[in-house]
Amino acid sequence: MRFPQNTTLKDIAQIIQATLVGDAAHVVSGMNEFHSLTPGDLVFVDHPKYYNKVLNSIAGVVLINKKVPCPAGKALLISEDPFRDFNVLTKHFNPFQSSKNAISESAQIGENTIIQPNCFIGNNVKIGKNCIIHANVSIYDNTIIGDYVTINSGSVLASNAFYYKKRDTGYDQLISGGRLIIKDHVHIGASCTIDRGVSGDTLIDNGTKLDNQVQIGHDTQIGKDCLIVSQVGIAGCVVIKDNVTIWGQVGIISGITIGENVTILAQSGISSSLAPNKQYFGSPATEYFTKLREIAAVKNLPDFLKSTTN
Repeated sequence: MRFPQNTTLKDIAQIIQATLVGDAAHVVSGMNEFHSLTPGDLVFVDHPKYYNKVLNSIAGVVLINKKVPCPAGKALLISEDPFRDFNVLTKHFNPFQSSKNAISESAQIGENTIIQPNCFIGNNVKIGKNCIIHANVSIYDNTIIGDYVTINSGSVLASNAFYYKKRDTGYDQLISGGRLIIKDHVHIGASCTIDRGVSGDTLIDNGTKLDNQVQIGHDTQIGKDCLIVSQVGIAGCVVIKDNVTIWGQVGIISGITIGENVTILAQSGISSSLAPNKQYFGSPATEYFTKLREIAAVKNLPDFLKSTTN
């Protein structure tokens, strides 16, 4: 998430009342989660398991809940609760804006684009030319949509990420300050739900087609010319390369990569990254013909056990 304008480390420390370690005049231009960092970003970490990984990343500022030596060229913000303070910064630099109109005055709608009745178009949304937005679609703030895009009825675009931290008092949500970007010639079916990024972008690239009732989690990156069939659920921070086909009712865990030209057959469960140019099936999914042999072996197991006991 880019800040509206560059700010100093001293200013950020004052906003969240954190202890500053490093150059108070250090310039900070944005904040991100670890998986979407760009050089110089502010990032938070609150678990010892990830301290070294984050401290040695390309982040310029680390918001951390422990006093540690400051790596060269970086700055630290020591906080009792980095998760909470990351939310404070998101609210400060990207506050929620209410909208009084069905189509926000700040929205930009391209030439020949049709918006059917009962749609909501949020603040700073950009929609390209020759698009069709069917009835009862909701497009939240800061979404960017390319040309020749079709969005069918009941779909919700750029809703908040399903990202929570469990506390003694209940669940605390990490506030979403990122965006959703949809490129050209994308088709989105009816009743699809696509989350925006927490601090980065959720992306659907050129030519990809979504069937009805598809869920895509925050910060997921979907490549060009993919086909995603009904009732597929994709968690956050997934990378799906070009020309991938995902058949109905597939579930995909967060933080993995699906290689290009992969086909995933219906009702599969994907719990690890998949190599390109292959077919996969099952839960957990393996290569298609390997899974067929496994199924055949299990089917023949009763006869095998019967023969060994006689």
